[in-house]
Amino acid sequence: MEPINILTSTAAPLPLPNIDTDQIIPKQFLKRIERTGYGDFLFFDWRRIQDGPAAGEPNPDFVLNKPEHKGAEILIAEKNFGCGSSREHAAWAINQYGFRAVIAPSFADIFFSNAGKNGIILCRLTDDEVKTLLARTTANPKHKLTINLEQQTVTDDEGFNAHFDIDPFRKYCLLNGLDDIGLTLRHEHALDHFERRHDEDFWSAPKANVA
Repeated sequence: MEPINILTSTAAPLPLPNIDTDQIIPKQFLKRIERTGYGDFLFFDWRRIQDGPAAGEPNPDFVLNKPEHKGAEILIAEKNFGCGSSREHAAWAINQYGFRAVIAPSFADIFFSNAGKNGIILCRLTDDEVKTLLARTTANPKHKLTINLEQQTVTDDEGFNAHFDIDPFRKYCLLNGLDDIGLTLRHEHALDHFERRHDEDFWSAPKANVA
């Protein structure tokens, strides 16, 4: 997991509440055995035309298909983002698409945990603060935000300045690029020492004489 602290980027506005994990990554892609490549399927049903002769083609009206939002590393949505099932694939898809942060008034609990373990900063701001950012980003796709994880702030060049709360442990992990495996590997020396002692005590001891 890459460390992250200060992120300055344009944002993609998605002004909808209750965006669930079924929309973030539809069920048909959960059968894949890989843990990579999910970014191609993020919001798949919204990114593709569903009916008519153009079915399957990119939907030009969907925000992620608009060229002015290409390369945005921040996603802005409304309340209860990530509700629905507990699939970690939703966090994988968001991260692998290229989003490093999501701003919303609230997040589903399991998604909140999964996102933090996959290098995504989740910024919980007030409804009014989110509405302000959605309006500015919609009006000006080049509008840039700066998220400072160390200071726990979201700012722009137009005077916007908001604070977000984050669990100190999750903040530490994001700043240092530590997922669950990384956290374990911090103790690699102690684990190796334990394994050597275990082998010496239980496998290298002389066998007892059998009468």
